[in-house]
Amino acid sequence: MNASESPWTRHEITAWILAGLGLFFVLRLKLLPALLAGLLVAELVHVIVPRLRFFRVTGYRGRLVAVAILAIIIASLITVGVIGLLAFFRSDAGSLSTLLAKMADIIDAARDKLPLWVADRLPEDAESLRSAFTEWLRAHADDIRVASTALGITLTQILVGLVIGALVALREAQTNRSPGPLAVALSERMEALGDAFRRIVFAQIRISALNTTLTAIYLAGVLPMLGIKLPLLKTMIAVTFFVGLMPIVGNLVSNTVIVIVSLSHSLGVAAASLGYLVVIHKLEYFVNARIVGSQIRAKAWELLTAMLVMEAAFGILGLVAAPIYYAYIKTALVQRRLI
Repeated sequence: MNASESPWTRHEITAWILAGLGLFFVLRLKLLPALLAGLLVAELVHVIVPRLRFFRVTGYRGRLVAVAILAIIIASLITVGVIGLLAFFRSDAGSLSTLLAKMADIIDAARDKLPLWVADRLPEDAESLRSAFTEWLRAHADDIRVASTALGITLTQILVGLVIGALVALREAQTNRSPGPLAVALSERMEALGDAFRRIVFAQIRISALNTTLTAIYLAGVLPMLGIKLPLLKTMIAVTFFVGLMPIVGNLVSNTVIVIVSLSHSLGVAAASLGYLVVIHKLEYFVNARIVGSQIRAKAWELLTAMLVMEAAFGILGLVAAPIYYAYIKTALVQRRLI
């Protein structure tokens, strides 16, 4: 009898129930960043270990070396990022006074092009802009404090998830004891979740490459043809690709960077950039469903429906998790020939 036709055991049923509750509470308790970070490390270890066999490093030692490599890479990226941010904000380009002066120049240049009722509400000069900015900070101090706390919690969850993922990857190589039937069933559920995550990540790489290509056409092709040359062109394209590997959130980050840099030229260019980015991301929303759907053998409407329902139920976290959850559930149902 095939595995797909074999009857469910009580251990498999229990594992399914526990897995379902776990995935629900991951979203309910907002622990998705930790889960994704853990899955990322575990899957990267699985990718790196087979390539270490050339150096005759296998088994537990191979996984330990893979974890060490990932730790060095992650620590290096964090260090470079922190140093880069500190250097930027200490430079003239990143200082608050320079930014406010540049924004005041942009507003002044755009004042004649805007409706009178809009122009009258704009600050007169850099000092007025500084005062308005200070008042805004004072009025939204509590919101900023909450957002800063949430960001700190999210970063902590990601770091803890990275550690847990590394420990799980090392634990898988230890075979000094035979697991019980429930542990085996739970391991199968985790492997299935990891497989769904891996397929979605590969699909996201393709999506990010498409998004980066369309953005590069606009930044390096369309704008120069119109006589507009923005600074930091290569940096913006690189940022678009790497942050685009994060679903939804990555688009927000790259869009913000591009619009801010466009503001350095003029308000009109910033508005045009924002409009173009909105259009390509609306297009990407459907392309996303098609690319991801091809990885999990799902129609675009299925994935779009899952994303819509998950977003309504859990917000932005549900939208990010929808492709992974749907791939996990549908693959299991197909294997059991239930659909």
